[in-house]
Amino acid sequence: MKRVYFDHNATTPVAPEVVETMLPYFSSEYGNASSIHGFGQRARAAVETAREQVAALIGAQAPEIVFTSGGTEADNHAIFGVAEGTLTERTDTHVITSTIEHEAVLNTCQALEKRGVVVSYLRANREGLIDLEELRRAIRPETILISVMHANNELGTVQPLEEIGKIAEAADVPFHTDAVQAVGKIPVDVKTLRVDLLSLSGHKFYAPKGVGALFVKSGTRLRQFLYGGHHQRGFRPGTENVAGIVGLGKAAELARAALEKDAGRISQLRDTLEQGLLARVPDARVNAGGARRTPNTSNMRFPGIEGEALLIALDLKGLACSTGAACSSGAVEPSHVLTAIGLAAGDARASLRFSLGRGTTEEEIAAALEMIPAAVAQLRKISPAYPK
Repeated sequence: MKRVYFDHNATTPVAPEVVETMLPYFSSEYGNASSIHGFGQRARAAVETAREQVAALIGAQAPEIVFTSGGTEADNHAIFGVAEGTLTERTDTHVITSTIEHEAVLNTCQALEKRGVVVSYLRANREGLIDLEELRRAIRPETILISVMHANNELGTVQPLEEIGKIAEAADVPFHTDAVQAVGKIPVDVKTLRVDLLSLSGHKFYAPKGVGALFVKSGTRLRQFLYGGHHQRGFRPGTENVAGIVGLGKAAELARAALEKDAGRISQLRDTLEQGLLARVPDARVNAGGARRTPNTSNMRFPGIEGEALLIALDLKGLACSTGAACSSGAVEPSHVLTAIGLAAGDARASLRFSLGRGTTEEEIAAALEMIPAAVAQLRKISPAYPK
């Protein structure tokens, strides 16, 4: 049975070109990038090349790129790094974020609240977009940071980041964005977006897991998050993951070259999938389908069923996708993103995310259009929640 993988927002396969580029740094090129001998200097040169490649993908300067272990560390560093620099000087501090952020941002903000920081959570509408007027009203003299994600991991909704950046700039408030689901899928330019801090993660665009980066605009006041040596201008101590960083750089280079072509092809496949499911599955709906979205992401709800049951049924048929639900103490909680945009708990639980990728084919879309309607119909037959 050929399996179909529609979960690229969770992780992507490592591109063959990325693997090939990384291989020497697991064997012959094993130097520590901080060593001054030849082995170390070759490793250092590879790291700096990767820094330039990542910077080029997002329109930054190479020294503004700080390599991390991934998006979560980058988010934590950005938020804690700004807050720590202020908490030592004042007690009245305020942060603005949104209700649909990834847990890497939400849980970090909640940790700040326990330390006395006031956090405002901007609401999102049915399309997953924040209200710019609400953002303007939320800014206070004591606001030290605005953190709003670029593209939502569950819906694919793309926030109006350039407008948010203008608002932050006019108020002289640092602006961070979690761009983990945007980089490598849509054009990202830190200057156009007016961001001061941006998080990205390699395994979302065909690099390995365990490596990411934080863009730190030159002049941005940011405290170090970890303590140790003086690596990466003191922002991020620890021996660099040279192989992972090299892989991230190569993936960034590939993404930059293929961005427009990939986006056009994948968005057509996504639209074919959505239109086919809407035609074949009664009462099916696209969540946030009216908003600008990343080209690969579709979040659909199938009333009358449990998303977890549908996910398992599809997995047994050979199709991998995901729900936004969280399992806590044996009970499945509806996605905080879907409930935040106004879906009832039942509709949120009846939703699945399909996220396509560079390797997705028309044949896989056709196979999915057979598997998904059949699985939904089968589950609805035994569901007391769906009228017969």
